[in-house]
Amino acid sequence: MQSIGSLAVVGGGVIGLSVARRAALDGWSVAVHRGKDPGASWVAGGMLAPHSEGWPREERLLRLGLASLALWHGDFMDGLPESVITARESLVVAVDRADVADLKTVGEWLAAQGHPVNVTAAARDVEPLLAQGIRHGFVAETELAVDNRAVVEALDSHCERLGVLMCPPVDDLAALDADVRVIANGIDAPTLWPGLPIRPVKGEVLRLRWRKGCMPVPQRVIRARVHGRQVYLVPRRDGVVVGATQYEHGRDTAPAVTGVRELLDDACAVMPALGEYELAECAAGLRPMTPDNLPIVGRLDDRTLVAAGHGRSGFLLAPWTAEAIAGELNGAPLPEAELVEVR
Repeated sequence: MQSIGSLAVVGGGVIGLSVARRAALDGWSVAVHRGKDPGASWVAGGMLAPHSEGWPREERLLRLGLASLALWHGDFMDGLPESVITARESLVVAVDRADVADLKTVGEWLAAQGHPVNVTAAARDVEPLLAQGIRHGFVAETELAVDNRAVVEALDSHCERLGVLMCPPVDDLAALDADVRVIANGIDAPTLWPGLPIRPVKGEVLRLRWRKGCMPVPQRVIRARVHGRQVYLVPRRDGVVVGATQYEHGRDTAPAVTGVRELLDDACAVMPALGEYELAECAAGLRPMTPDNLPIVGRLDDRTLVAAGHGRSGFLLAPWTAEAIAGELNGAPLPEAELVEVR
């Protein structure tokens, strides 16, 4: 296939690799510029959960998430092993009355958007490992979870098979002589294009490993509201990922005792059997957040595009982002692109 042109993608996380792979499939000659730090993509839960992460006044993010989830169920998995998917279906539950009220708010909002969920007052019938006092919840049947690290590695391998070059990082767009450049380096995007409203938001994530004699790993994502805090339990083949705290703390990536303690307390309040698992890893990542929680995806000038600011939805929105950038590159922007402004 004759090359359409040259494309430089700055950033080698799930967004950058997804964009690079899609462009290579279209016939672009692609180079990915990345550093050794795996970034936020390596410290993630891997939930593909537009319903269970939804909240009133985030209607545009819900629509983007649903469009991208459909791609995860479709073409985006071409070239990726099926084993990267670790769960099919999410169960969202509430611990106390205030949490139940929040859950009802989300359920009613989703129904008003035309996406009703399956409400239950017998959550333990769906997931017997839940704590005895937990009854209220809803099921999101189409949601998925993926092994974030396996996805990044699989995208990397697919890019290599497609001839994508992996190159050292850059800190100046002028150093790139490609026909088109895509800024996809998360929290560092403003260093390449000053003024992009992206800031780092810290989040701790724990990995709990199943041990012989413990209760089995849950088969679906469990997302819970625990006394106003949110916690998620995401299955892996060897255990569970627990996350995630969220607070402004600059570029600090050291797990804090308070955050780790809250996650463990909340996880065990939802599923007591996790107390017998091995605490295998504590880590903290920096989500690239924007003021309105929407990603910044589109054209900055004739040679420069941006795909950054995905916040907590990087894995979910990776397929949609790849399609949106491909549309810009090929002169056929997606209709959904009007939902996201480059500002």
